[in-house]
Amino acid sequence: MAITAAMVKELRELSGAGMMDCKKALNETNGDMEAAMEFLRKNGQAKAEKKAGRIAAEGLCRIAVKNDTTAAVVEVNSETDFVAKNENFQEFVAAVAQQAVDSDAADMDAFMAEPWNVDTTKTVKEALVEKIATIGENLNIRRFEKVTAEHGCVVSYTHGGGRIGVIVEADTDVVNDAVKECLSNVAMQVAALSPKYVATTDVPEDYKEHEKEILMAQAQNDPKNANKPANIIEKMITGRLAKELKEVCLLEQAYVKDGDLTVAKYIEQVAKENGAKLSVKKFVRFETGEGLEKKVDDFAAEVAAQAGM
Repeated sequence: MAITAAMVKELRELSGAGMMDCKKALNETNGDMEAAMEFLRKNGQAKAEKKAGRIAAEGLCRIAVKNDTTAAVVEVNSETDFVAKNENFQEFVAAVAQQAVDSDAADMDAFMAEPWNVDTTKTVKEALVEKIATIGENLNIRRFEKVTAEHGCVVSYTHGGGRIGVIVEADTDVVNDAVKECLSNVAMQVAALSPKYVATTDVPEDYKEHEKEILMAQAQNDPKNANKPANIIEKMITGRLAKELKEVCLLEQAYVKDGDLTVAKYIEQVAKENGAKLSVKKFVRFETGEGLEKKVDDFAAEVAAQAGM
């Protein structure tokens, strides 16, 4: 397969690796973007999940909470940041969040077909089409997630004016201001450090095996390890994997407001102070534009095209 400059550019943006490294990876994998990303990771030229960290679309995340036990987060995209800051758009996104917290829809198709809470003579989809016509820019209700606490409460946190939205669900027999403040701090932690799992016990075995394979390939490709025995390399890999799991598991992370504590120890401390049985059951983190490709306008090229140049 012929490797184009556009393919090299795309892989470079996704991986953060050098241009020649990206070209080599694509040649080695016959142009398969996913396999090329894996090739770069195994050779230590790209970080895991680099793509997920690239925020490439405009819009907002909003959260609606009901009775401290139910919350819903939504992401609504716009074409430009200018529209994302528009009050009309922001009111619409808030209404979509309220729709989601009241909804029983299991997927986006069912959600879009529901009667619109603001005006039940139209569906959510029809309300969206109407808003597109009013604002004059393409909009998209991309996703939503609703969380209901059966034995405790939910808290929410929105960061960056709606760039990131987080919901934390907790099992607790005490719901007071101190417990809510604790959970709000945990939600901020989720926003800041973007964990993948609540605890190491939640990490699937296939994820661990895959990461171990990547770490092993990196170690074997490092000239410094050329003369090290296999059992020493195995210990190195085990240690690196344990370190990585602490970074991706919320409860194992160092608590951002007190580096001497893990998040688990911080929650345990607050629980003891309030005579509570308190644990984090689940979190949801939305970041605007996560995984989407952002349109980059080349105004000079556009003007040249219109002028027939």
